Amino acid sequence: QVQLVESGGGLVQAGGSLRLSCAASGRTFSTYAMGWFRQAPGKEREFVAAITWSGGSTVYADSVKGRFTISRDNAKNTVYLQMDSLKIEDTALYSCATQMYRGSQYKYWGQGTQVTVSS
Repeated sequence: QVQLVESGGGLVQAGGSLRLSCAASGRTFSTYAMGWFRQAPGKEREFVAAITWSGGSTVYADSVKGRFTISRDNAKNTVYLQMDSLKIEDTALYSCATQMYRGSQYKYWGQGTQVTVSS
């Protein structure tokens, strides 16, 4: 079991920045990668970014490339999502999740943290 707790969400004006955190506990040593996802009201959940736990390889959705940066601190079992140049369309509930093996579905999910971008 892996437990995930997100934090750092809030209300920000367009063009501003936020940094989300995802603290993991439990069987984190067996985690292959961590990912961030988001879901806006009335929309499907979408992938935002992911990072491998050991090598730090990253991948981003096209919609956030160049604006968001995912990073990890293995010592703290924490993954971060630095969000810059925020747009109104970035408004969503952001959740982190763990991928236990390469290519597997994300298995453990946090409760999410709300990000609201205003004009």
